[in-house]
Amino acid sequence: MDAANRFHTEQTWRWVRAEHVMLVAALTVVGLLLAREIAWGRFAAAFLAIDTVGYLPGAVAFRRSPRGTIAPLYHHLYNLTHSYLTASVVAAAWAAASGSFEWAMLALPIHLSGDRGFFGNTYKPASLPFEPVPHAAVADPRRGALR
Repeated sequence: MDAANRFHTEQTWRWVRAEHVMLVAALTVVGLLLAREIAWGRFAAAFLAIDTVGYLPGAVAFRRSPRGTIAPLYHHLYNLTHSYLTASVVAAAWAAASGSFEWAMLALPIHLSGDRGFFGNTYKPASLPFEPVPHAAVADPRRGALR
């Protein structure tokens, strides 16, 4: 993968996923070491909010759609809530509102890296189905990469 070839081979994709799994493991260890300092209710709320807001509405709409086509808004909402940029803003806003950083916000990168590492989920292009469906260009990269 480079600036001219925006796709992964099977090997490079495994590396990306392995990095995210290792990040989940490292952040989980940090969380366990700081378990007494984590407000577990807020941790759970932060962890679940990502999918409650960003994934579930699109998943429901996709399953209800007879042809599997849904409004691009669902893809954008997923991408917004599953972004490290958004997670950074949310954690900073939370810290500003509460007066200090809270270890419960470890839920955000743990969730995002878990999605990427364990499930292989990254951003959802609005030009593709909301749920994974094999695409000919990916199944055989010689046919051309998705743009």
